[in-house]
Amino acid sequence: MSLKDKYEKDVFPELQKSLGLTNVMEVPKLEKVVLNMWIWTYVRSWNKDFSSLQEHLALIAGQAPTVRYAKKAISNFKLRAWMPVGLCVTLRGQNMYDFLEKLVDIVLPRVRDFRWVSKKWFDNDWNYNFWIKEHTIFPEVPHDDVMKTHGLQITVKTTANSKEQWRALLEWLGFPFSK
Repeated sequence: MSLKDKYEKDVFPELQKSLGLTNVMEVPKLEKVVLNMWIWTYVRSWNKDFSSLQEHLALIAGQAPTVRYAKKAISNFKLRAWMPVGLCVTLRGQNMYDFLEKLVDIVLPRVRDFRWVSKKWFDNDWNYNFWIKEHTIFPEVPHDDVMKTHGLQITVKTTANSKEQWRALLEWLGFPFSK
């Protein structure tokens, strides 16, 4: 059973019941997952060609990333305007659920000395943000052509309105939180 089917059949009714929500539109849902990769140091010091990083992020996410460019020049950082600084992928729908299922079931257990994710990594809009230090822990990334490992920021956007709704949603979806 896929994560989307599990959410629709099992998690959604349980969340509604456990949170005491009468309106089905109040039940928290996942909106999107955003993956960001910072490539500015790679472009500046290693190579101008970052197509391998684009390919790796496309393999991880299952869709092509967009390139983010610097808006203005900052001389102290040797940054010019319109220099590529990052890659971004926004996942919605089935791709989002497939990525989260792979993240929770395969990738996070592969992290060395991994025990849990923190309950403190959320912002004021109840989005869950965390950082993975090496993009090579994803099984899709070929280890042969990796010149330098890069971190990956993952943001899970939800429609939760409170800490209880947010925590209940992500725990039902299988995120391994600390006790």
